[in-house]
Amino acid sequence: MNEIIQTIKKELRNQTTVPYFGLGIFEGVTTKEGEEMPYDSDSMILKMNNGRPMSQRLMFEYSRAAMHLEQRRGVEYITQLMNHIYTKSFEPTSLQKAIIDMSPRYIIDTNRDTKIQELLAFEPHCLIIGKSRIMADKNRYEVYEYDVENKKYFLVEDEVLDNAEKILFKPMGSPLPEPNFIISDADYVDWLTEAMGGFALPPILKTYRKTKKYLFMGTSFDRDTDRMVANELTLDLEGGYVITDKELGKKEKKFIEKHNLEVINMSLQDFIKEFI
Repeated sequence: MNEIIQTIKKELRNQTTVPYFGLGIFEGVTTKEGEEMPYDSDSMILKMNNGRPMSQRLMFEYSRAAMHLEQRRGVEYITQLMNHIYTKSFEPTSLQKAIIDMSPRYIIDTNRDTKIQELLAFEPHCLIIGKSRIMADKNRYEVYEYDVENKKYFLVEDEVLDNAEKILFKPMGSPLPEPNFIISDADYVDWLTEAMGGFALPPILKTYRKTKKYLFMGTSFDRDTDRMVANELTLDLEGGYVITDKELGKKEKKFIEKHNLEVINMSLQDFIKEFI
């Protein structure tokens, strides 16, 4: 097992494998006040609903629960709720730190926190933020350049990515530079519809991602939404790795086989111990 982990490290350093962060990286992570951070669909729903379970139909997937809350309380409420959850004070995970230390040029982070942005705050980088339900433009993203001296993001054109030393792609949003999140069913439907038309990421990345491998960390493929997002973000992939010790369902196995992914059969915690 150690040999495969060393291979992954080498591929991350030489830019042939792209790190891909999912919600599961936050399992066991608490805020400075001792609150648990959401690390899967159920814990996300409980966090959105003041610790109370919702109906069985809504508990199926957090995007469905978020849609229910949006219909009752409005889009702005959901945005403020997500911003409240993800601006709580907590430390970056050891996995996030270890990956950043390997200086990958391109990182996909499907989480909604700012920790990787914080870890990159002392070096120039470009940030791509996913957007949904924008009427004026088909593109479902915005590109920002980070000014290290002033610690600020500035909206820029796609061409800046050509020479970017580091690119962080947060397709599901972030509190920074301004709170924006893809979380409800309506958000995902809109984003995925335009993604399938080729409008979810800049053209430059469509070329860059060709023949890349991906390291899926904390990502589960048991829900249609997560599989569809991963599929769109990794088109033309060469293969990659999935870290999981959970028993895989039929749809997960099919997705993994179709995308030529190698399952590394260990818990994320055990992987981290070997990795760092």
